Amino acid sequence: MQIRPILAALRRHRLATMLIALEIALACAVLCNASFLISGRLSAMHVNSGVDEASLALIKLTGFDDAEAVDLNARVQSGLTGIAGMQSVTVTNTAPFADKVGTAGVTTSQEPGHPRAIVDYYIGGPGTFEAMGLRVVAGRGPQADDYHSFIGFVPDNAPVLVTRALAEHLWPGTDPLGKELWCDRLHFRVVGVLEHLVRPDPASFAPNTAEWTVFAPGLPGTKLAGTYLLKADPAQLPRVLREARAAMARLAPDAVVDDEFSRPLSEMREARFRQDRAMAGMLVGVICALLLVTALGIVGLASFWVQQRRKQIGIRRAIGATRRDILRYFQTENFLIVSAGIALGMVMAFGLNLVLMKYYELPRLPWTYFPVGALALWVLGQLAVLGPAMRAASVPPVVATRSV
Repeated sequence: MQIRPILAALRRHRLATMLIALEIALACAVLCNASFLISGRLSAMHVNSGVDEASLALIKLTGFDDAEAVDLNARVQSGLTGIAGMQSVTVTNTAPFADKVGTAGVTTSQEPGHPRAIVDYYIGGPGTFEAMGLRVVAGRGPQADDYHSFIGFVPDNAPVLVTRALAEHLWPGTDPLGKELWCDRLHFRVVGVLEHLVRPDPASFAPNTAEWTVFAPGLPGTKLAGTYLLKADPAQLPRVLREARAAMARLAPDAVVDDEFSRPLSEMREARFRQDRAMAGMLVGVICALLLVTALGIVGLASFWVQQRRKQIGIRRAIGATRRDILRYFQTENFLIVSAGIALGMVMAFGLNLVLMKYYELPRLPWTYFPVGALALWVLGQLAVLGPAMRAASVPPVVATRSV
């Protein structure tokens, strides 16, 4: 198939060709970036929490007097432990997908200029680490003599465990065990590395920072009270949680149950990512609508050109062109228009991603989305032009003689 005659024909229809190419360019830019956003949201929704979600639930109490915290913890833990099917009741400050209560920065030295990260702190009383089901990949977990009372928002001089993702960020290529961390004047020493432990609100952070967390052991008291991690068999957990919530009126009449964060962890995960699912669905709708409009534009333009060129097509058929030749002509013409639109669309996609990076702190668009988007639009273009091209190929040679 000769390209030059096709290009010459397109030059005679510059405006229509340009409009379709611009439509394809817009579709390419939106398709690449929207697909990237959808992929990121889906990846975030399936993040590995690092804990045994199916067996865990929280009860969070508010409105109690800090002076009563020790007594409150004793009453609640003693009362809930007697519920049939309850495996453990421990005190924690929060859990994955629950309330965000311990976010702060850490450095690897008290001196300025050292690596820094914004992390979430998990503080758990005795038994919390084991109840969560956290997996240690290096070092050790908390031991009995690691638990101490504290007066700040996190225990000072505590032996802590960091996630592998955080360790790789703070000490790339080196062993994190024994390394020191500072949070303002608070000092910690790393005794273990966790495989996974996600932030309470991972959807608010970039995927590569969603596991920047620190687990610190601490004794329940004034600064660690009111939030209880319940562990039970997954089949019995809904009943155990209902009975535990019902028992709060008797065990803690001076406190209020926070309904939002007094649920199974699996339900809190679903609630955390509700907006992400809605956004992903909306973006899928935008992509489908844009591709449909693009396909209809290609079909409309190709049908118009077939109607205009019926006599020329008949002449070509009369001088020996086969139906396959006519079909290939329109397919090649469409391929050239779509390719021009894709080339412009890739530039627009890159520019759109720069805007999203600047104003919405999104990561850079991976280059792999460009060939995938181009392939999708090439296939769409060929499918859209197929109907008009087949109608053109069916034009009989006698059409060329009707106006003679």
